[in-house]
Amino acid sequence: MLTRRCVLLASIAAGVIMPNRHALAKASQPSAPVNFDVPAGACDCHTHIHGDPEKFPFFAGRVYTPELASPEEMSALHKALHIERVVIVTPSVYGTDNSAALFGMKARGATARGVAVIDDKTPETDLDAMGQAGIRGIRLNLATGGVNDPSVGRPRFQAAVDRVKARGWHVQLFTSLAMISAIKDLVLASPVPVVFDHFGGAQAELGVGQPGFSDLLELVKSGKAYVKISGAYRASKLAPDYSDVIPLAQALIAANPDRIVWGTDWPHPNSVTPPGRQPTEVTPLYQIEDGRLFNQFPVWAPDAAIRKKILVDNPARLYRF
Repeated sequence: MLTRRCVLLASIAAGVIMPNRHALAKASQPSAPVNFDVPAGACDCHTHIHGDPEKFPFFAGRVYTPELASPEEMSALHKALHIERVVIVTPSVYGTDNSAALFGMKARGATARGVAVIDDKTPETDLDAMGQAGIRGIRLNLATGGVNDPSVGRPRFQAAVDRVKARGWHVQLFTSLAMISAIKDLVLASPVPVVFDHFGGAQAELGVGQPGFSDLLELVKSGKAYVKISGAYRASKLAPDYSDVIPLAQALIAANPDRIVWGTDWPHPNSVTPPGRQPTEVTPLYQIEDGRLFNQFPVWAPDAAIRKKILVDNPARLYRF
């Protein structure tokens, strides 16, 4: 069967230029206008770039293959949302190859920072170069790879801390509340900031009393951990406004508004390959209405001064803009 990806790659090989990229679905763009005043210097702290696979080949061991998402599309998103700054995170599909994220950062210029993925084979010279390019942390993606065993998560977290502590970078984790509880003592002792993706893996339908959420709140209160109130659709099934996320967002903000950052999670990759399909087959991106979702932010944070902290001040400190 001729897939959309095959059409794209065949077109690239033939030198056919497809400016509208009809062979693939586009990453979502907002249609709902922003209905509140976005402060100058606002930052989207969680995005990805999925580049041309001829230039940025995917990792052979990936568990899914996303559709493409370019720096130009990302810029269009942020123009619509009135967002000036961005943090580009290397997704799991590239393994420890950070080229696509660095490509996106270079395209964006001084308003971009990044979070890289490394392993014990990544040389210090590479970290030096990435630091010069604007990388400010490294990511442990335990969730996508299905790592739920604390005996695996704890040493991986500690190794990451040890690797970046001399650089003043942070360690970012995409994981579950159960893992957060299991590494709580290590986070409290960490000499570097720790950042948890996507509400710390909390599930909105389980509410603020779900196991592990109190540990997450305690870490935020302590000032040792940041939480990204990002990817609400990963915590909730109640599209398009994800109203059951409100108590989680408000509880995290109330715990310590100086340790909360916001992000879109654009281009919204679906990291679960459907049954019967192979990880090398393209899984469509989620089509999320980012304008409408961003308009939930004043519901989560009604106070304009708090919104400025979350959108501007906290990212400026964490990512050193």
